Amino acid sequence: MKFALHVNSCSLVRGWGKASFRIAATLVAMALPAVAMGQESARYFRANCMTCHTIGGGRLTGPDLKDVTKRKDKEWLIKFIQNPSAMIDSGDPYAAKLLEEARGVKMPVVAGMNAARAADMIALIEAESKLPESQFQGAKFSTKPFTDKDRATGRAIFVGSQKLKNGGTACNSCHSMYDLPAFGGGRLGPDLTLVYERLKGRKALSAWLISPATETMQPVFKDHPLEVEEINSLVAYFEEAAGHTEANASVTRIAFLLSGLVLATAIIFLFDVLWKGRFRAVRRPLVEGIRRAIHRGPQTAGSASVAAEADG
Repeated sequence: MKFALHVNSCSLVRGWGKASFRIAATLVAMALPAVAMGQESARYFRANCMTCHTIGGGRLTGPDLKDVTKRKDKEWLIKFIQNPSAMIDSGDPYAAKLLEEARGVKMPVVAGMNAARAADMIALIEAESKLPESQFQGAKFSTKPFTDKDRATGRAIFVGSQKLKNGGTACNSCHSMYDLPAFGGGRLGPDLTLVYERLKGRKALSAWLISPATETMQPVFKDHPLEVEEINSLVAYFEEAAGHTEANASVTRIAFLLSGLVLATAIIFLFDVLWKGRFRAVRRPLVEGIRRAIHRGPQTAGSASVAAEADG
C-alpha cells in the first residue's frame, strides 16, 4: 500500500514537472518575440534618434524624450514621428513650438518609419522613461574647458595622422577644413569649419558624433564607433575652427586644374623624348648608310637608297 502511494506520488510529481516545463516553455516562446522586438527597437532608436534626442539626458538638438507621452497623446506623436514637416506645415501649435525650441531645425523623416514603427518607438520611450537611468541617457562627456593638447589631438585625428582606436576612417577622407592645404581634404561631405555652430555647440555635436546618422557616415562608423576621448578632442578642434571661415573650394579646383595641366605637359614631354629616341634608333643607321654610299659613288648611293626604302 505504501509502495503504491509512493509510486502514485512520484507519478504526480513527474506529471506536475512536465506540466510546469510546458508552461515555462510556452511563456518563454511568448516572451521571445517581445524581447526581439524590444532589441530591434533599441537598435533603431540608437541608430536614428540618439543624434538629436536623449531619454533622461537633457535636450540636444531635439527635446529630451523622457515621459514624452505625458506631454502629448500617442496618436499625435505617431503622426508627428512619421512626418514632422507635414505637422509643422499644417499649423499645429505644438509642432510649431518644437520647431522654435529647436532653433528652426526640422526633424527629418527617418528611413523605414511608419505607424507601426512609430508605435514601437513610443513603447520603447515609455519603458525607458520608467527606469532610474535609461540606456539612451547619452554618453557622459567632460565639461572641462578644452586645452591646446585637446585641439592638437583633434586635428591629428581629423587628418589621419593619429589613427582611430576602432579603425574608423579619417575625417579628411570626405571633409575639408579651413587650415588644410588645397589637396588636404575630401569633397564628398561638407566643409566642417563651422560645424560647431551648425550643431549648436559642444553637447549636441558630441552626441551627433556618437552615432552619425547621415547615409554616408552611418555604414562607415556603425562597426567602428568613435571613443569618448576621440570625440572630445574632435569637438575641441571644431570649437577652435568656428572662429575662421570655410576653405575656398575654388582654390582647390584651380590647384587641381593647374596640377592636371603640369602633369599632362610632363607626360607629353616624356612621350616626345621617347618617340624621338625611337626614330633615331631606326632611321640613323639608314641615313648613315646612305651618306657613306654617297661618298663612295653615285651608283652605290642609289643602291643604298633602294635598300633603305625596302627596309622602311
